[in-house]
Amino acid sequence: MKENYTVCNCAKVTYHDIATALETHTKLEDVEKVFKDVQNVTHCTTGCGGCYQKVLDVISEVLMG
Repeated sequence: MKENYTVCNCAKVTYHDIATALETHTKLEDVEKVFKDVQNVTHCTTGCGGCYQKVLDVISEVLMG
């Protein structure tokens, strides 16, 4: 797995937190649903929202390999 780093500073969410939240997903079919699932588990993007694209990038990276 990739080196851990903070993706969402407001909620202190790391790369590994997002990867863990994605464990129930095996592929990227519905980006909005997957994003909402990750957001519900980690609370990312609920502060300033500045990490939105970074979170999407991590989701893509984890699920697309």
